[in-house]
Amino acid sequence: MRVGLFGGTFNPVHIGHIKASLDIKKEYSFDRVYIIPAAIPPHKKPVGIADASHRLEMTRIAFDTYPDFSVSDVELKRNGPSYTIDTVKQFMLEMGDHTELYFIIGIDAFLEIDTWESYRNIFDMLPLIVMTRPGKWHNSGMSDVEAVERYLINEISDKYEFSSSEQCCVHKKKQPVFISEVTPFDISATEIRKCIKEGKEIRDFVPAEVDAYIKKKGLYL
Repeated sequence: MRVGLFGGTFNPVHIGHIKASLDIKKEYSFDRVYIIPAAIPPHKKPVGIADASHRLEMTRIAFDTYPDFSVSDVELKRNGPSYTIDTVKQFMLEMGDHTELYFIIGIDAFLEIDTWESYRNIFDMLPLIVMTRPGKWHNSGMSDVEAVERYLINEISDKYEFSSSEQCCVHKKKQPVFISEVTPFDISATEIRKCIKEGKEIRDFVPAEVDAYIKKKGLYL
């Protein structure tokens, strides 16, 4: 069984999250993808972040019609900051050796992974899938693939190298890091929250049911 773990703040969940996870599920033939909202994101200031219970419910609403996706409350059940390393350990323990687990992450978050708790251990535990967007370039002038490879070499291990045939960065002792383009979505959760605060409609950016939930609960005003 092949399973993807897609964690994030989802503040709020939007169509880009859905499209990207559908792309990844198809590309890697996952039997199931778990969407995992963080209860207390350790690397973000709490200002502007909706309560975890609201973000969990919005994510459940957004993925309700997709049968091969499950929204997990594992990080809401734990006390303290939502460390990815703890979530990965829990899924590995519960699912056992018969399950192939992959961790799904956007490139922006990946390029800050050295600030995470016990981040080096993650590269020993399971493969990572870094989601990129077509045509996106960094201030450094590097492509997404070059940025990922350079980051791995500088921050994780200089033994990582990119394999064009496998479209991933490989290492003899550590887990591979795959790089996958996903359907582009030209607005972020930050911009969606700004639209809400300014009284602009967001129906083009989030599922209709999520839009209704945000309005009903008065979120992000």
